[in-house]
Amino acid sequence: MARHLITSALPYINGIKHLGNMVGSMLPADVYSRYLRQRGHDVLYICATDEHGTPAELAAKEQGLPVAEFCAQAHDAQKAVYDGFALAFDYFGRSSSPENREITQHFARKLNENGFIEERAIRQVYSPADGRFLPDRYVEGTCPHCGYDKARGDQCENCTRVLDPTDLINPRSAISGSTDLEVRETKHLFLLQSKLQHEVEQWVARHEADWPQLASSIARKWLNEGLHDRAITRDLDWGVPVPADTWPELAAEGKVFYVWFDAPIEYIGATKEWADQDPENRDWKAWWYDADETVRYTEFMAKDNVPFHTVMFPATELGVREPWKKVDYVKAFNWLTYYGGKFSTSQKRGVFTDQALDILPADYWRYFLIANAPESDDSSFTWEHFTATVNKDLADTLGNFVNRVLSFSKKRFGEEVPAGGEPGEAEARLGEEIARLLAEYEEQMEALQFRKAAAALRALWSAGNSYLEEKAPWLEIKTNKEGAALTLRTAMNLIHLYAVVSEPFIPATAKTMREAFSLADDTASWVSRDAAKALTSVPAGTSFTVPPVLFAKLTDEDLAAYKERFGGEEA
Repeated sequence: MARHLITSALPYINGIKHLGNMVGSMLPADVYSRYLRQRGHDVLYICATDEHGTPAELAAKEQGLPVAEFCAQAHDAQKAVYDGFALAFDYFGRSSSPENREITQHFARKLNENGFIEERAIRQVYSPADGRFLPDRYVEGTCPHCGYDKARGDQCENCTRVLDPTDLINPRSAISGSTDLEVRETKHLFLLQSKLQHEVEQWVARHEADWPQLASSIARKWLNEGLHDRAITRDLDWGVPVPADTWPELAAEGKVFYVWFDAPIEYIGATKEWADQDPENRDWKAWWYDADETVRYTEFMAKDNVPFHTVMFPATELGVREPWKKVDYVKAFNWLTYYGGKFSTSQKRGVFTDQALDILPADYWRYFLIANAPESDDSSFTWEHFTATVNKDLADTLGNFVNRVLSFSKKRFGEEVPAGGEPGEAEARLGEEIARLLAEYEEQMEALQFRKAAAALRALWSAGNSYLEEKAPWLEIKTNKEGAALTLRTAMNLIHLYAVVSEPFIPATAKTMREAFSLADDTASWVSRDAAKALTSVPAGTSFTVPPVLFAKLTDEDLAAYKERFGGEEA
């Protein structure tokens, strides 16, 4: 089986993330990782908190904490939420780790040796009120492209255009709010991306046909506009320091690498963090160095991160002139909106992941988000849509099926799976349909088409309900007890199949369904199509229990309470 390296966009350290962030990177990466593991592949799913740059310093300042202490606490808080969502990272690291510092400095030295880094004097915003140069995110103002008045000096949150602080209209200090800003000369390191343009174009050309249109179009747009040399250092107190053995003057001035230089390298750094926990059995370089023929690398991210991972980071890797693994497939997502407006961490608009877990268990959110993932275009979160999806798909189609089958069988046949007669025409048709739908589900998961995969999974659940309605064991038992027993045994085998194949979407519920049956050797990680046709994995005589209600139906009162707490009007 193939070896699959999977990464999702690194969440910024400055606060708990919203649902849009979850569905745009980490959750689909987790669903795909779980699926691949079930199919027998060797999978390494890596993520980390992105801890450097202005957001960390500003957030720490706001809380009155040293930035290192703030980042340590925020990392643990984010990890607790991701654990609550059952994200099965193989490792969730920190970009402030010694491993990332070591590898980032190595990359910088090699780029310098190869002629792709240049020291330049530039004019930068300086705030007399703050007594310091202001890095990009320390400057706020109006975007010159779209007019958004809260744009940051590195990127406009509204139109996603990459900016320099001097581009902003009516700039102000994000620290003090002072508009008394000057432009002074200082020195920084520049990555000479212009010299790597042709190589990046060739590399993108070899991959873009396989990527989603969203990813390839963004990469192509950046290349068509031309790659510009970009400063990769900043005047900050917190970050990967410029190595003094290579740039002693800049190191003495306290320059650190720009967060967008070291953050992608943290994918490698976090893998080394993972390996350093068990060096006798883990080889981080086997996943990253000279691994093109042995590893398939898939990245998950929202569209605002795509340029950095399809153009800027590949340029860095190419310039190092070492065989570092580059991404094979970029799964890019559009925005999940909140009633038509953007989720926003900075503006606290929408539902945040910790709040979501306070309301309902993770599986409710996991299923809804993946079933409505913003793949081909933006999708909108509304409480009306959420409650309708939970009630129809989870509570009625899956949960009610499980409860009806197990409760009725226990009442009429006791706590063991009844034997019944031999399968007939209805069971044969069901087996063929389940095998067909399972193949569709597998096809969509392999293609990373998550909404279509969710639709195929939902169709699998619906097939069980259709079979149950057709056979109507509550009527059948009155005239044909053996026939009713067969129907219930077949339905219980469906429940077990659902438990196995639904695990990537709803892992906690899948575990509950699977544990309802006392099977002595239940080690199947997947269901073959032949097994799907036969539906015999839970034999007669197996004891079972009726689990609690899998999914509670959400009421009009619930809907009203959610909208009152979070708001629910069109933007």
